[in-house]
Amino acid sequence: MPGVLYDTKTKKRYIKKKLIAMNTEEMRHLLAALKDGKIEIDEALDKFKSLPYEDLGFALIDHHRALRKGFPEVIFCQGKTVEQIARIFKKICDEERCILATRAAKKAYEAVRTMYPDAEYNELARTIIVRRGSDESRRGKVLVMSAGTADLPVAEEAAITAEVMGNYVRRAYDVGVSGIHRLLEKLDLIRWSHVIIVVAGMEGALPSVVGGLAEQPVIAVPTSVGYGANFQGLSALLGMLNGCSSGVSVVNIDNGFGAGAMAAAITRMIDRVSQEKLP
Repeated sequence: MPGVLYDTKTKKRYIKKKLIAMNTEEMRHLLAALKDGKIEIDEALDKFKSLPYEDLGFALIDHHRALRKGFPEVIFCQGKTVEQIARIFKKICDEERCILATRAAKKAYEAVRTMYPDAEYNELARTIIVRRGSDESRRGKVLVMSAGTADLPVAEEAAITAEVMGNYVRRAYDVGVSGIHRLLEKLDLIRWSHVIIVVAGMEGALPSVVGGLAEQPVIAVPTSVGYGANFQGLSALLGMLNGCSSGVSVVNIDNGFGAGAMAAAITRMIDRVSQEKLP
């Protein structure tokens, strides 16, 4: 039984090595088949999407995330030690990829900067970026809106994520429903975008209003900003889930990264469809 195989330290180490070796061998067979003309390039690429990973003991580095998802594995720093974050950066950056880390404290950035002096830190969004390899080509246009200034940490996390994943990003902040005239002045920006991210706390009303004005997909992000009955973002989350405007999806509370990544996935598909010949 699989549970028995993991009872001892020796067997645990053996299982890990066996899995990694099997992946390497499968890759070798795929390359040989491609060389011999037994499979097409596109078929080989599809098979490579599950290979391989690297075991650091405390983390499994997914080196083929970019092939499957269009962007390398993003480092979620919360709960990790500074040393663990630095080691993960070292492994991924050595592959000449642009790397994004989220929920990063200043100490984590300082450790990364000792290895990569050009590392970029956004203290508001708590993100670290190390740019390696060729620049990501810009595919789509993403507008990030916030209801209030208190929502900016989450909004900036979304904006930076969408930008580093290959999009033009513009911002419209502090345009909440308590001063609706501020939002109406942003109609040109709304029409400019392919995807709109709307970040709001309190009762979470802004995404419904934007959804009623926009033809584009709207990604709503509830934040934990609000007074006691806000329940740390739960009221905003439920308000957004119960919104009446169509074309609005909702991510988790304070999940700016998730919204930025979803916006990037949408623009990636728009780009792909524009290049395909549909039946």
